[in-house]
Amino acid sequence: MNNKHLLTADEFSPEQLKALFEHADAMRTTLTDEKARKELATKHIDKQVCSLFYEPSTRTRSSFEAAAMKLGMGVVSTENASEFSSAAKGETITDTTQVLNQYGFSAIIIRHPQTGAVAEAASVSEAPIINAGDGKGDHPSQSLLDTYTIYRKFGRLNNLRVVMGGDLRNGRTVRSLAKILAKYQGNHLVFVSLPELQMADDIKEILTATGTTFEESSEMEQAFKNADVIYWTRLQKERLQGDASISSGGFVIDKNSLKYIDEHAIIMHPLPRVGEITEEVDADPRAIYFEQAGNGLYIRMALLDGMVC
Repeated sequence: MNNKHLLTADEFSPEQLKALFEHADAMRTTLTDEKARKELATKHIDKQVCSLFYEPSTRTRSSFEAAAMKLGMGVVSTENASEFSSAAKGETITDTTQVLNQYGFSAIIIRHPQTGAVAEAASVSEAPIINAGDGKGDHPSQSLLDTYTIYRKFGRLNNLRVVMGGDLRNGRTVRSLAKILAKYQGNHLVFVSLPELQMADDIKEILTATGTTFEESSEMEQAFKNADVIYWTRLQKERLQGDASISSGGFVIDKNSLKYIDEHAIIMHPLPRVGEITEEVDADPRAIYFEQAGNGLYIRMALLDGMVC
């Protein structure tokens, strides 16, 4: 990366991504060997990370904390900092960060509901800050594990037809993934959603500037044809505010949808799902969202191992 913090998906070049994926593969191999696993668990024995989450999380928080522990790091965790930290008393994110810096953490992992809040924390932090999701902004470690998953399946991140569907306006995972895919030649993105939930203009501008072609559609089954990757997302009800009446638009992948999806394609989802992929799809070998979530452990181990000095 170009600096000590991980704030956006833009910070990695294709060369750095390849090195990160190789590092993640090495972590995966190490965990399969008992002796090597025990040695790894002492590598950062004198380091501690703080997991500061202002929003609920299962996969991101658990995998970051598991990654830290498997590297030998201690973990201090706050599960719902919005209610159970001084934020409930009105303390700013910058004040909280400066206090945490006094405790000598080797890294601080932050999830926050406000776009840009993690960058504010990084502006006053001596310790590396890792963005674990900020409002409608970025979720860089999620996009890293997503691209790692795609790379493991296809051996490349270029010349892919990627269909992204669901709540694209409010979903930070699709924003981050689109920005990384724009770094590679020959990719074509298809955005499937309702007009009011379509991808934001700033992402479309990045795609245009990099020569990455894209199209928008409300025809789910038509979009699936010839797709390599189908990346589905839930309706972000917590970010709809005054638009709470918006429905998911009927964009549900079920057993019937599978006949429109090529045999070589993969179906991904950042999870949690809330009905937009039915459970009957889980048994299909193209459905790899649980494997995708598992890849988060290896990517986050590689990130922490590289960022913590």
